[in-house]
Amino acid sequence: MRRLARVVPVLAAVLGFPTALLGQGWIEPPDVRLPPPSQPRLIRVESQVRAVVDGRVARFEVLERFRNTGSGIAEGNYLYPLPGEAVFSDFSLFQGEQEIKGEMMNAEQARTIYEGIVRRLKDPALLTLVGHGLIRAQVFPVQPGETRTVILRYTQLLGRDGDALRLRFAAGDRGEGNGSLAIDVRGAAQFATPYSPTHAITEDRRDGNMRITVTPPVRGDVDLVLPFRRGLVGGTVLTHADPGEDGFALLFLSPPPSGETESLGRDLTLVVDVSGSMSGEKMDQAKQALRQALSSLRSTDRFRLIAFGNAVRQFREGFTPATAGGLAEARAFVDGLAANGGTNLSGAVEAALAERPATERLSLILLLTDGIPTVGEQGPDRIAAAAASRIGVSRIFTVGVGHDVNTYLLDRLAVDGRGSATYVAPGTDVSGAVGGVLNRLSRPALVDLRIVDCPVTFLEQAPATIPDLFFGEELVILARYRGEGTGPIVIEGSRNGRRERFSIPAVFSRRERDNEYLPPLWAARRVGELTRQIRLEGASPQLIARVRDLGLRYGILTEYTSYLVQEPGVTAEGIQPMPATGPRRAQEMTGTLAFDAAKASASMAGSGSLQAANSAVERRLDDMRSPAGRGGERQVRRAGGRLLVLRDSVWTDVGARDSLESKTVAPFSSAYFALVAARPDLKAALAVGHPIVLAGRGIALKVADGGITSWGTGELERFLQEFGR
Repeated sequence: MRRLARVVPVLAAVLGFPTALLGQGWIEPPDVRLPPPSQPRLIRVESQVRAVVDGRVARFEVLERFRNTGSGIAEGNYLYPLPGEAVFSDFSLFQGEQEIKGEMMNAEQARTIYEGIVRRLKDPALLTLVGHGLIRAQVFPVQPGETRTVILRYTQLLGRDGDALRLRFAAGDRGEGNGSLAIDVRGAAQFATPYSPTHAITEDRRDGNMRITVTPPVRGDVDLVLPFRRGLVGGTVLTHADPGEDGFALLFLSPPPSGETESLGRDLTLVVDVSGSMSGEKMDQAKQALRQALSSLRSTDRFRLIAFGNAVRQFREGFTPATAGGLAEARAFVDGLAANGGTNLSGAVEAALAERPATERLSLILLLTDGIPTVGEQGPDRIAAAAASRIGVSRIFTVGVGHDVNTYLLDRLAVDGRGSATYVAPGTDVSGAVGGVLNRLSRPALVDLRIVDCPVTFLEQAPATIPDLFFGEELVILARYRGEGTGPIVIEGSRNGRRERFSIPAVFSRRERDNEYLPPLWAARRVGELTRQIRLEGASPQLIARVRDLGLRYGILTEYTSYLVQEPGVTAEGIQPMPATGPRRAQEMTGTLAFDAAKASASMAGSGSLQAANSAVERRLDDMRSPAGRGGERQVRRAGGRLLVLRDSVWTDVGARDSLESKTVAPFSSAYFALVAARPDLKAALAVGHPIVLAGRGIALKVADGGITSWGTGELERFLQEFGR
């Protein structure tokens, strides 16, 4: 149901639908051969979905409104696919005072209707609906200018994965800002922080209930995890595995929302660049960020303020308790800061690490700068090496503003300091970016985390080192796993100075077709971490090959896959990959290209949902896409974990090799329908269009006119075994 966007545009072309207003339900006309003066124009003007979770049951209500903006009378069948586990409650469509009820068809009836529409409209994406039930209702004539409201209700029994409930909703493609999805959870006290591996969400708790809102645009399959609270931490393990290959695992940890329990006292060191380049709006925003940081301090916290230009200035020697008087004087210090001089970054880092942190407190350092070192030690590699020898138990979080920052230094400080690097583009609100980092650091929940026991072997874990977990946020760990087994994953960490262990039940099998979003989410994280490693440590043929292979397998454009989308012999314009021997000089890692690469790595490495990972990859695709010779911009698509390029009017998987034998299947034939029924993971790629070539392990698939229309005995099984992937 994820990709209805491509079936409805064809219907839209018939009825005059604007393709931006698409959704899960649609109206199919009984006769598409109306004369032009009589053509209707139906548009979706509203789409609201609300679910109420009570115990193990979710009750959905879908409200959609269609308006006929054309000059002719509109009528036809309203069709709405339901997930296989849903129980239809009722459907209402009103014609004046008359309420019209819909009929529910089973999966086999739905399949016949779907395949008939696909054959007639020549559109593959609708096949994503095969296997589900279908609601159908006759739409009475809709007069020009009239709006018709459709209300559908159904009930879904929520599945349970370990210590969590799972809710799923197929949103289709509703277009920008056009659809909404809100989930109200009764008895919210039993649940820790909710998490979606597919979409960004927000939560609001009031009067013992919780409202979860999916951040627009609401597209594709929405997956929501509601972890049961066990003490102060909720946890869930999700898996995906194809036969014969290592599986994928997502480990999700969720503490309660901020404010529900006491936490370890913090020693917060704020280091801000006040060099001449920070003058004007950037300085004003930096001051606002510092004031925000001071306001976030609790009575158990201590703080330091360090400002650096040519020289390094400190608010006070040592840490200051967060008392009312101390905070007032600190705000006065911030108000008096002015931008001038050079950038003594080395001195600022040395001052930040000079104070020995207390072992019973959490030491956090936030560094904000907009330039490269110009005063004192100016070698980024030497500054980073000196800092690494003194970091100790401190955590370092860096914020780079503009293209002139040295990304090597900021990344290196963050990696060695077990923190993160954030990059703020020119013209972006600095205080907002710093506020986001400070928000995350406001209440530590678990620190020094590590996995001490697991029923299977984890491979290529991302992140490789588990970061600290803070209240009100989720920690997402992705990894490949080898083997199979059932048992708890045991996590050890420190909470309020005490070492504790807790367990998350998990089942790892050799075949798990669910959670198909895990492979691309894991791959995006790994690419982000590997490209950052290449920038910091230097490129080896093995690292480059690993990044390129991940890019090809999961449709992620990187410095090392970009040339594959070009014409033969054409080099990606503006792309300067890391050489295959030795690191690029640390001094050179500044400027627009270095900034974009560092920001892309950080974004992909920190992806917490498929939506975030896809957005990061799409931004990278936009940054790196280059003209294709005389024809202008080359058409590149990402679909189904593949990079597809339009070459000679054929959509071609960039992983396809000329030497690979191919099997050609006629589109919308019996052979085609049998293939996509056996390999539903190919539907997204096939929805891009025909003709198309998809790379397999031992053979390629080509869907084009003139191909086979049916499979011989055992032929499909043999092809699928050879195709693999």
